[in-house]
Amino acid sequence: MNLATWLARAARSFPEICAVGFGTTPYQDYRTLANRAARLAATLRQDLGLKPGDRVALAMKNTPDYMEILWGLWWANISAVPVNAKLHGNEFKYILENSGCRVVFTTPDLTETIEQFKPACVERVFEVRTAEHEALFGDVTLDLQDAHPDDMAWLFYTSGTTGRPKGAQISHRNIAAMTFGYLSDIEPIHPGEQCLHAAPLSHGSGMYMVPHLCKAGVNVIPESGGFDPAEIGELANHWGAVSMFAAPTMVTRLTGHPGDIDPSGIRTITYGGAPMYVDDAIRAIDRFGNRFAQLFGQGESPMTGTILSKAQIADRNHPDWRHRLGSIGIANSTVECTIADDDGTLLGPNEIGEVVIRGDAVFKGYWNNPEATAKALKHGWLYTGDVGEIDADGFITLKDRSKDMIISGGSNIYPREIEEVLLTDDRVQEVSVIGRPDADWGEVVVAYVVGEGVGPADLDKLCLDNIARFKRPKEYVFVDALPKSNYGKILKTELRETDKARQG
Repeated sequence: MNLATWLARAARSFPEICAVGFGTTPYQDYRTLANRAARLAATLRQDLGLKPGDRVALAMKNTPDYMEILWGLWWANISAVPVNAKLHGNEFKYILENSGCRVVFTTPDLTETIEQFKPACVERVFEVRTAEHEALFGDVTLDLQDAHPDDMAWLFYTSGTTGRPKGAQISHRNIAAMTFGYLSDIEPIHPGEQCLHAAPLSHGSGMYMVPHLCKAGVNVIPESGGFDPAEIGELANHWGAVSMFAAPTMVTRLTGHPGDIDPSGIRTITYGGAPMYVDDAIRAIDRFGNRFAQLFGQGESPMTGTILSKAQIADRNHPDWRHRLGSIGIANSTVECTIADDDGTLLGPNEIGEVVIRGDAVFKGYWNNPEATAKALKHGWLYTGDVGEIDADGFITLKDRSKDMIISGGSNIYPREIEEVLLTDDRVQEVSVIGRPDADWGEVVVAYVVGEGVGPADLDKLCLDNIARFKRPKEYVFVDALPKSNYGKILKTELRETDKARQG
């Protein structure tokens, strides 16, 4: 089934309900959204010659145009490649080239970068809100195209330990399972209820557009296009009872915001992307009440792995409440999620192993990367790379990340990518990048460097010229040597202990 079937249904049954809000203004109703999606689909297929399965990139900050472009692609059974708007030009280039995108949609702030770095496969770049963009919505509409449940809907690029992003092929089936999991485990949605998108639409927040459209809800885009606590408060107070997805950093910023955010304007805040400190979660609950749910998932099983429900978070009287608040919850209703060893043997309570997931939400593999696919999908499970344990009640607690991933502000950062950039400076002999715990960001990036004649300013410039700003180390620590094993492997665990001691 094509996901766009839900848009066609909403347009028939709820044509005048607001589908997209922009700030405090109703922007598009469902009749208009479906019509424009069908018109865009016709141009893409008939005039630009795109075929089912072709890839089109959305290199865009949050904007109401995102909705009609994404759903127009799906209407035509074309695969969307939403790209993080914070990436460096070289990173845009790699993703566009690796995915073979023929067309790119941009917001004005990114057009120049895309034009500068676009690979040869990109035939057209359309900046939204221009005459050229508007001309794509002609008089002809395309009938809703059939799609097999396993056809790729969303090619999600997630960083890998090799330093190169991997494209997770997310199918219509995967996103439908995610939708059912949301409606089952997080909250029901009724026509006209709102979802506020302050987190990037290229990631989890964009996924949550789907269940709200499925049930004829309103997807609201802040005028700022991003996260601002004061604006969130104003929009929550205006629309009333909004739901939103937030990284833990966003939750802590909302909690600490001195302005007046009426809790009654918030229905649900689902946080994920990184663990939240228990004390931070309690402070958020104390301020906003029982309005929080937590999810655990990854791009390979979008927004679907485990769930710590609003009811479980609210149950302060449970004897294990603090322990559960520090866990990632229990398996989502649409998947199995447990702990296994490398051989696929499922482990019992309090045994430590890797978190594994299987079910209809799990992706079908990485784009043109069979080796990475084989490492992630084995013994019938998705191996997440996260190490944890499960208790007798089914609650899973993360212990470590086997791939040394750093999660800062809800964004995944892989050390090797940064290390490879820093090592391009001939004065850098060795480098090791680790995550340092941080109360505001979860973790911050720290680079330990062995080298002579090079300083922080040199390395900062090197990073800013090659990778996204948010991946840049917050501190460079210059040392005479890095801790190593007898085999010459850098001991990151020991390095993290050294860094912890340095912080007192």
